[in-house]
Amino acid sequence: MSHPAQIKIPAVYMRGGTSKGVFFRVQDLPAAAQQPGAARDALLLRVIGSPDPYGKQIDGMGGATSSTSKTVLLAKSNKPDHDVDYLFGQVAIDKAFVDWSGNCGNLSAAVGSCATSMGLVDNVPQNGIAIVRIWQANIAKTIIAHVPMTNGEVQETGDFELDGVTFPAAEVQLEFMDPAAEEEGAGGAMFPTGNLVDDLEVPGIGTLKATMINAGIPTIFVNAEEIGYTGTELQDAINSDAAALAKFETIRAYGAVRMGLIKHIDEAAKRQHTPKVAFVSKPLDYVSSSGKQVHANEIDLCVRALSMGKLHHAMMGTAAVAIGTAAAIPGTLVSLAAGGGERSAVRFGHPSGTLRVGAEAQLVEGEWVVKKASMSRSARVLMEGFVRVPGDCF
Repeated sequence: MSHPAQIKIPAVYMRGGTSKGVFFRVQDLPAAAQQPGAARDALLLRVIGSPDPYGKQIDGMGGATSSTSKTVLLAKSNKPDHDVDYLFGQVAIDKAFVDWSGNCGNLSAAVGSCATSMGLVDNVPQNGIAIVRIWQANIAKTIIAHVPMTNGEVQETGDFELDGVTFPAAEVQLEFMDPAAEEEGAGGAMFPTGNLVDDLEVPGIGTLKATMINAGIPTIFVNAEEIGYTGTELQDAINSDAAALAKFETIRAYGAVRMGLIKHIDEAAKRQHTPKVAFVSKPLDYVSSSGKQVHANEIDLCVRALSMGKLHHAMMGTAAVAIGTAAAIPGTLVSLAAGGGERSAVRFGHPSGTLRVGAEAQLVEGEWVVKKASMSRSARVLMEGFVRVPGDCF
C-alpha cells in the first residue's frame, strides 16, 4: 500500500500582539487552496492540527488555545491606496471548521511586518517608519500599520512592553479606520439594535443589560455583577467551570440573534469567532496572571472577554477596538463602567495586565460615528521556512 508524500509550503510563524499564527502568501499555497473553499479549509486545518479530539493540536502548528490556532493569508493588494490584502482564518481546535467571519486584531500587528519582509510592500524606507496600508478582507476595512525599519529590515527588537507577552519588542502602532464592522444582517450599523443599551432576554439566565456593538469585531458587553462576577477573574475561574462556559455561550447565541448576525441560536455553533462576549466592571485592584499587581487608580475599568468559548488570557485586539469605541460613546455599559462622560482613550484591566486604546467618536445626524481606533502592539517572527502536510490532506 502506497502513502502520499508530504508537501512543503513556504510559511512564516509569527507572534502578533498576544496571539501566534501561521502566515502564508496566497501565491505560495497549492493551486487548489489559492481560492476560498473546502480545499483551502482542509489544508489550513491540517497545518494547525485540527480537528483534534484530544484538544492539544500535537500533530500541527497550533497551540491548542484560541490565541494560537490561527492562520493568515497575505497577497499584494490590487485595491487603490492599499499595499496588502489580509485574510484571517480562526481554526477550531476540536472541530473541522475554519471561521472566516472576523478579523484578529492581535495578528494585525504582525501583518505589516510580515508583508514588508515578504516583499509585498513597495517604497519602504531604509530607516524610520514604513506606513503599511492593509485591506482587512474578512470585514472589508482598512488598517494602517506603522512598522519600524532599520537598515532596510523590519525592526522587531525594542523596549516596548505589552502585558500578556513575556519579552519586550519593537512597538507597532495600529490604526483601525472606520472600525464599525459591516456585518451581514446588521446593516453596517455600529449599534445594530439602534440602542446603546438593550435588555437582552436569555432563557435560563434572565434579562441582562447589554451593549451590542459592531466595532473592530461584533461584541456583546454585559455587566460583571449581573452574571455573578467581579470583573477581576482570571482564566481558571471561568475556563474550569463548564456551567459558566455554557452560560456565556448561551448569552453569545441570543446576543448574535439580537444583533442580526444569525437567524437562530443553533447557528451560533457554526460561527464561533463572532460575536465576542465580554463583561465589564468599575476599576478594581487585582493580581494579574503573571503575579503583577494592577491598581484600580491605574485603570478606567476592568474587562474580561471570551474567545472561541474560553476566557481570553489577555484581550483580543479587535475586542480592544470595540472597548475603545464603546468607551468613547457616553451611555454604553463600557462608558458607564469607566465613569461615564466623553473620552478619547481608555486604559482597561484584563487578566494579563492593562491596555490602552484610543477612539474618537462623533454624533453625526443622530448616529454615532468613529473614524479611527488606535493602539500599540508588537510583533516578531518566531520561525520561517516551510510547513509540511500530507499531500492528500486537501
